[in-house]
Amino acid sequence: MRRFASKLVLTLLGATAAGAQPAQTARQALLEMFFGKTSGTFARHLPAATLGALDKSGALATLQQYSLVASQLQTKGKNFETFESGSLLLVAEDSTSGQKFEIKVDNDSLRGDEDDIEVSFHIYKDKQPQQTPFLPRMTFGMKMESGIWKLNEVQVTVRVPLADPDFLKGMTEAMKARSGAAPAMQPLKQASMTSLGSDASVLAAMQSILTAENTYSSTYPAAGYTCTLSDLDGFGGGAPNEHQAMLIPSGLASGKKYGYVFTLSGCTGTPATSFRLVAVPGVNSFGRQALCSDQAGPIRYSADGNPATCVASGIPVQ
Repeated sequence: MRRFASKLVLTLLGATAAGAQPAQTARQALLEMFFGKTSGTFARHLPAATLGALDKSGALATLQQYSLVASQLQTKGKNFETFESGSLLLVAEDSTSGQKFEIKVDNDSLRGDEDDIEVSFHIYKDKQPQQTPFLPRMTFGMKMESGIWKLNEVQVTVRVPLADPDFLKGMTEAMKARSGAAPAMQPLKQASMTSLGSDASVLAAMQSILTAENTYSSTYPAAGYTCTLSDLDGFGGGAPNEHQAMLIPSGLASGKKYGYVFTLSGCTGTPATSFRLVAVPGVNSFGRQALCSDQAGPIRYSADGNPATCVASGIPVQ
């Protein structure tokens, strides 16, 4: 009887070992979530509470297509590789530009049903590491839920190397460029701010965008001016580029700030030699002025809140 029982146990153990699939690690789950080629892999690794809230809001159907979008991004002319172990999580190379992007795993702290994966980002050009003004790190907090690793938390930290010579040089050069970029622009005087009342902050935002446009056109002469506010965005992990020049705050780059909607248009030619900037009161902002300007610099306003009036016959802010 004992011999039969032993054989039965060994048989069951052998069958289990032969048919069992290896458990997915938190790191594998993270890679599948962001870079899986099958629809639904992103949503699969979100907590049930998050999925419930998204489903209730009607946003879940759109989210489930994210994995397909990520899959398409992998075929945009870049060699793309992910790693389930080792110090590298991802490597992407663009043979045309000679750029290489790496995500490195700095720490992987597994604690039972929780795992914190800390990563950093690195950019290379022709095999040489590129200095970046801000060096971000992200920690993905993974947690086991119903036998599946879920992304429970994301932490983002940014290290600013204030004593680094390259960083200081780049920062001071950028400050000099901004201060001398737009000689045609008149400084905003207190009288102008007072006459426009609550729109003083909007005037300052207009000035920021105009200065950024001049800096952008001098930094990227092949492009000239840009009519895409996000090109001037100030948030990014890598080095500044013509699609993320890091010249204005991200809130302003969204196009909506201080109850106004900011719009760029009129970028004609290659490179673009002109642009138009207007700031229009939002739908719930009544009795406020419309503001406008262009590559010439002076900011104008119209009391009726109509951007067309501002462009045609706006009153200069003196």
